[in-house]
Formats: sequence, C-alpha cells, structure tokens
Amino acid sequence: MDIGICVASKIDDIDYVVRAEELGYSHAWLADSHMIWSDPYACLALAATRTSTIKLGTGVAVAATRPAPVTAASIATINQLAPGRTFLGIGTGNTAMRIMGHKPMRIDEFDQYLDVLRPLLAGQEANHHWRGTTSPIRHIMADDGFVNFADPIPLYVSGFGPRSLGLAGKHGDGAVLSIPPDPSFMDRVWTAIERGAHEAGSTIDRSSYLTCSLTTMVILEPGEATDSERVKDLCGAFAMASLHYSYDQFRNYGRAPSGPAAEVWDDYRAVVEQVEPERRHQRVHAGHNCWVLPEERRFLTRNLIESTCLVGTADQLVERIAALAEAGLDQIMILPPFDPRFEVLEQVGRDILPYV
Repeated sequence: MDIGICVASKIDDIDYVVRAEELGYSHAWLADSHMIWSDPYACLALAATRTSTIKLGTGVAVAATRPAPVTAASIATINQLAPGRTFLGIGTGNTAMRIMGHKPMRIDEFDQYLDVLRPLLAGQEANHHWRGTTSPIRHIMADDGFVNFADPIPLYVSGFGPRSLGLAGKHGDGAVLSIPPDPSFMDRVWTAIERGAHEAGSTIDRSSYLTCSLTTMVILEPGEATDSERVKDLCGAFAMASLHYSYDQFRNYGRAPSGPAAEVWDDYRAVVEQVEPERRHQRVHAGHNCWVLPEERRFLTRNLIESTCLVGTADQLVERIAALAEAGLDQIMILPPFDPRFEVLEQVGRDILPYV
C-alpha cells in the first residue's frame, strides 16, 4: 500500500511536499478549489523544482472550471518540469462549484470532457466542442519544450457514485475515491469501474490500475479515545467535510443523510441556515478540510470520526491498511487539518509508512 498526501494548495507551503518526499510518501495530490486555496498548477511547478522522486499531480483538478485543452496544457507544463512523475487527477468539481453556488459538471458532460482530454494528454488530436462548433485540436508546439507529452501522464478519474466510477473505468488509468475506511466498500467500487470499462469495450488490468482513497489518519496514544480533543484537532476538519458534503446533497437534491451524520443533522442545519440563502453556499464549506469552525466542533462525534477517518493505534492502523490493500485499494492519501499537518505527516511517516 502506498501512502500519499493530499495538499490544500498554498503557494508558500511547498516545504510540506518536500518533507513528504523525504519521509517516503509516494504521491502529492494538490487540491484544486479556486475560491478557497491557491492555484494548484502554480504550487505544482514550485514543488517540481524542489523535489526529485515524489509523484506530483492534481488531487483533483476541476473539469467544470477549465476547458480540456487548458487542463492538458497545464499538467503537461508540470510534466516538463517533473518528467515521468506527473499525473492528472480530475473530477467534476463538487466543492469548487458548490462554493460558487453551482452544481458540479453533469456526468454526461464529464464523459465528453474526458473523451477530449484523454488524447490531448498523449499529445494527440482530439475533436473539441466549443460554443456550438467542433474543431480538431492538438498542441502544435509540443516538440519545442513548452510542454511534455512524451513521458506518459496517467489520468486518474474521481468518482463517488456508480456512474462517475464507470467513467473512471472507461477513461482512466485509475480511480480517485473517498470511501469510508471499510474494505467492504471496495467490492462495489470495482464492480462500477469494471462495468464502465466493459461498456466501453475494454477491460481493466487490476495490477496496473490505480485505486486511491482520500482520508486522514490519527495514531492514538495509549488509552486514548477516538473522540479525544487531540484526535479532533488532528482529523476534525476531514470529518466535518462529510457534513459539508451532506448539506450540499440535501440542499440540491433533498437527500438527508443517514448514519453518523444523521445524529447531528438537525442541529447542524440550524447552524448553517443562520446564513441567508443567497450566500449560504459560501458558509457551507467554510474552513473546508483545513480547520473546524468553533461553532461546528460539537458535531465531531465519535461515530462521525470513526466512519470517515482512520483512527487507531499504530498496530491497528497497519492491520486496517493491510485489509484495505487486500480488498483492492492501492493507495491512501491523507489530508490532515492545516495547522497540525506537519505533526501528522511526521507521525504517519515514522509509525505507519515503514510497515505498509
């Protein structure tokens, strides 16, 4: 099992990626959400000049905010700086679009987008649809040092439901997930991925197809509870993001959550809905995956933490990671809260990485 890091892109925080490489993390996935973080490609360019072995890419790029040729040129520019260790993670843009008050790209649009993007990532020609016109396009100066398509750029497609996972099987070299830390979820993930590949007339070679899931990890101290204040400090932001996502599903589709989120749902809604509807989209994702707002900390229940994060002793975590690997998960990328990110990076690097 590889362990990577997901990074809330911040232009002056490249030391974090450098340290991850020194500790042996395999990948750095720089997040793309333009209304809360720095531009990921600018951060990737800086990281590429200061690292030499860690794989670098987007975790994940937002299809809805950049046309496919722009995305292809952007990541191929990074590939010129970090040849052979650049990848592209791409998704429909749940947070990035919701925080502007819009829905993510529709699945059929994402399918068309990936159909154009895939050949462009290889420096080939694609038929691009723009404002009612379809034109054959390719990067016409790809051999002049501006970009690098010669070294392959793996395409990892983000998927939550069966349809988006199907697109990962149809178009991707891998799938980016955010599943609960439970091996049983991998069966349905693989079913959806392989169905998408089959419907497109291809098959998946599981030995070379990457599956990576976003989570975070806390190593418990002796006798410590999974909902201690220290644990909340080290993983609370990630757990709260699940409530942010649940609220978007409710607000846009009327889907109230089940499970641990339901236990705090009415009180959480009351807090969020203090903000007027026309600006509520700005409030929902406040602090997203970086910190927990003081008024939201009380929603960090033990059940919510345990259902979203990997929390346990070092031995327990190594055992759970092995079970996830046995179920077909190739990589975990961790996203700690912003302030204690180095603390988590060091702990996992010391107590987990050497044993998985």
